[in-house]
Parts: sequence; C-alpha cells; structure tokens
Amino acid sequence: MFTASRKIQKDKGAEPSEFEISVAQSFFDLENTNSELKSDLKELHINSAVQVDVSGNRKAVVIHVPYRLRKSFRKIHVKLVRELEKKFSGKDVIVIASRRIVRPPKKGSAVQRPRTRTLTAVHDSILEDVVYPAEIVGKRIKYRVDGTKIIKVFLDPKQRNETEYKLETFTGVYRKLSGKDVVFEFPITESA
Repeated sequence: MFTASRKIQKDKGAEPSEFEISVAQSFFDLENTNSELKSDLKELHINSAVQVDVSGNRKAVVIHVPYRLRKSFRKIHVKLVRELEKKFSGKDVIVIASRRIVRPPKKGSAVQRPRTRTLTAVHDSILEDVVYPAEIVGKRIKYRVDGTKIIKVFLDPKQRNETEYKLETFTGVYRKLSGKDVVFEFPITESA
C-alpha cells in the first residue's frame, strides 16, 4: 500500500499515464528522503500532471492538486517546487488547484451557481496559482484594433529575483490552460 500509486488519485477511477506515475513517484521519493517535507507530504496527493511545451525547447510540468488541499500545498510550495525542479532537470514546475467551471443556469431556473464556479473566476484563480508565490498587484486588458485582447499582469516587485526567469513559462502555461494571451511585467517603481 505504501507505493507511489497512492500519491495520485484520478477522478472516476481513471488510469494515470506514465508521466503522471513518474510525478507521483517523485512525490513518494521526496516523502521518503526529504526530512523537511516528510510530515507535510504524508497526507497530500495529486489529481493529474501534464507536460507543457512553453517555447522553443523549454518545457513545464503542470501539477493539478485537489482544491481542498491547496492551502496545504501552498505552505510547502517553495521547497516542494525547488525539489521537484531538481528531479525534472531543465523543466519549470507549476502547482495548480483543480477547479470546475459550471455553466450558467437556464432561464427560469431557481438554482444559482456559485460565483467561484464562473469562467472568469476560475481563470483568475488559475492565474493566481500559476504565478504563486508572487502576488498580482495590477491587471490591465489591452484591446487591439483587430479585436484581439492582451491581459497585462503586474507582479509584486519584491518577488522579482525568484520569478523573473519563469515569466515565459507563466505565459505559456496560462495560454495552454485558459486560451488567453497574457503578458507578465513588474511595475516600474519611481525612486523619489
């Protein structure tokens, strides 16, 4: 029972892919070898894992975790990502909580859908998960003449050193997950 297979729990009993099994094995190895993360990883598991082509020859590993475990994952996020990036050398690791979009209720229906289940709310939450531990301090939507739009996201300048090399990865992963074009920047601070 104490194997890597308990670290991945797919919905409706679906079989995990080879890549998902390798990610689950990495979690299992970290739990057994890393004393800092051992107690925190004991109760945690993942839903799925996907490898995303970012740009050129760069790749990213996107790990989907259960929504109810996202706070537990955020406590150990920095250490966990650092260790997983060592295991998947040359690939950026991004941890995202699984969320569900519910379609709008039909006319005349008494059922209200929760605000957190709307498309906009889910995409905003995914954006926050992608850039974590950096915080979003501003957002602008730029509409072009040809009808396309680009979202400009300003990240907290305090996290610049930790996240600047991953901006391209953030853009590629968010485009893959939501289909929206986004540009990440750090606001220019005026020194007075």
